Amino acid sequence: MSSSSPDNAQTPLTTAPYGSWKSPITADIVSGASKRLGGTTVDSRGRLVLLESRPNESGRGVLVLQGETPIDITPKDFAVRTLTQEYGGGAFQISSDDTLVFSNYKDQRLYKQHITDNGSSPKPITPDYGAPAVTYADGVFDSRFNRYVTVREDGRQDRSNPITTIVEVNLSGETLEEPKVLVSGNDFYAFPRLDPKCERLAWIEWSHPNMPWDKAELWVGYISEGGKIDKRVCVAGCDPKYVESPTEPKWSPRGELFFVTDRKNGFWIIHKWIESTNEVVSVYPLDGEFAKPLWVFGTNSYEIIECSEEKNIIACSYRQKGKSYLGIVDDSQGSCSLLDIPLTDFDSITLGNQCLYVEGASAVLPPSVARVTLDQHKMKALSSEIVWSSSPDVLKYEAFFSVPELIEFPTEVPGQNAYAYFYPPTNPFYNASMEEKPPLLVKSHGGPTAESRGSLNLNIQYWTSRGWAFVDVNYGGSTGYGREYRERLLRRWGIVDVDDCCGCAKYLVSSGKADVKRLCISGGSAGGYTTLAALAFRDVFKAGASLYGVADLKMLKEEGHKFESRYIDNLVGDKKDFYERSPINFVDKFSCPIILFQGLEDKVVTPDQSRKIYKALKEKGLPVALVEYEGEQHGFRKAENIKYTLEQQMVFFARVVGGFKVADDITPLRIDNFDP
Repeated sequence: MSSSSPDNAQTPLTTAPYGSWKSPITADIVSGASKRLGGTTVDSRGRLVLLESRPNESGRGVLVLQGETPIDITPKDFAVRTLTQEYGGGAFQISSDDTLVFSNYKDQRLYKQHITDNGSSPKPITPDYGAPAVTYADGVFDSRFNRYVTVREDGRQDRSNPITTIVEVNLSGETLEEPKVLVSGNDFYAFPRLDPKCERLAWIEWSHPNMPWDKAELWVGYISEGGKIDKRVCVAGCDPKYVESPTEPKWSPRGELFFVTDRKNGFWIIHKWIESTNEVVSVYPLDGEFAKPLWVFGTNSYEIIECSEEKNIIACSYRQKGKSYLGIVDDSQGSCSLLDIPLTDFDSITLGNQCLYVEGASAVLPPSVARVTLDQHKMKALSSEIVWSSSPDVLKYEAFFSVPELIEFPTEVPGQNAYAYFYPPTNPFYNASMEEKPPLLVKSHGGPTAESRGSLNLNIQYWTSRGWAFVDVNYGGSTGYGREYRERLLRRWGIVDVDDCCGCAKYLVSSGKADVKRLCISGGSAGGYTTLAALAFRDVFKAGASLYGVADLKMLKEEGHKFESRYIDNLVGDKKDFYERSPINFVDKFSCPIILFQGLEDKVVTPDQSRKIYKALKEKGLPVALVEYEGEQHGFRKAENIKYTLEQQMVFFARVVGGFKVADDITPLRIDNFDP
């Protein structure tokens, strides 16, 4: 395997061992350059407003009004972020008169702010309970009653089992009032959405033991003159003929309800509700995924551009066999016109003035927002330009980018395949000897009901530009491939995912793309569990890194938060399965070095998980290291911690299995049972 070379390169290639190559893509660049996007909307003038999380400000969430000179809306002593269901999302909303409501991270209260009034300071609109035990997410403005309708998670009585409801928050009074409950009685709620006249409220609800992608219900409530819901009807999820998980309800300007569900063909596609007969019809049937699993609030996978009695024109994105598509659906024609823009991997879509704001990325572009200008018929893209980038300076490293190859490989089940993105070692100034095969890092994504995407990730490029091969596996159970693929993991977590990660590594070895003696695996959260399980129950990998990973399934079930408290029942099975698939119970089966990273404020996978596996492996005599971070939760947000995690993984693997010296000047941490 050889590296790529820049056109007309004059510099001769240096032959050096894989893993030892010098790269300008440093850990500082990876950790500090990449802002995270937490949602987009537009103000009354159609200007883009977005939420960016800044690693160089300890992950602080800041709302920014885009323009020639972007303006921070969020004052320095505030941060926009909600902890509802721990994963958050849907932390802000802007009304038609430019009133902003947002969740403040520190106290989790809702605040109101006028974005057109320079120097306007946020005012709280929900009570102070003395501690952030009550959180809010996914709200909408109700102009009819001058209130804010939002999901509330109330942990005042029991933090481990908070009560979730849809509530109204009064926007008119000067005095703070206790929010009033509009919808209650089920375990979870999401997507409260009002029709244009504020006469009907749609919402998604689901109950234990289901996750929202297993089985959910879409309801519509009719709002009385007094503002209460006095009648309701189930639109989807209640028909015993279907097992479905509706999501993302949205009202058209004409008051028609659209939503995404996976009834019949098992793929999340757009549907419309016929209110007069309470029927549901598909807008554009396709074996593709028009939505993502509901891990966070506030996702927006499609927008209704135009509607009339004759037709509805809908901008949307969908996933099909590992690829993303952006298109305009005309339901009268049953057609979808694809839009060709620089981004190739899409997330949320926001409707602007004669344009779309599309969140996405590509193999060479980091997470970005593109403004797509539409023609007069709103079916074609006249132009597109990047108006926001998470890492605007990274394009200068494009010659070092490894472009992913979508691979399909056989699984342990005959006739069944799985998918992954393979990134070969790439550096324009280096190659390795023909006799050497590169070390391979296998990534098992989190979730596990989630999906790896083949878009630019500087974390991956950090490895490949130094001479590592990297593969991002979408094991059975991943999303993006329909319900049948998603349900491969039911009662088989710790088996199917582990088999597929091992199978992918072996497939690449047999294809001559990796060194069988230098196979490593890494993953965070659920991916950390897959990593530990692969190291305990298989003998494919020579070392591993677990980031806030699960070692004890029983402990995860007992200590986890409400949203996921029954999740693993469906993924694992009975008590015997919980025991037999927990790596902590089989420490004797571990035989290779492991490094562990953990946030001390993590409520999803508690620090005891990492400490327990660290202690057991240390006592067994295996090379092991544990890194704990103050102030970090589930996933690391501080630039210095992101940097340290990346560098120490690299040096750890180089020392214990590499056979090479890392080019970077990194002081290695102490490895127990390895260093004197």
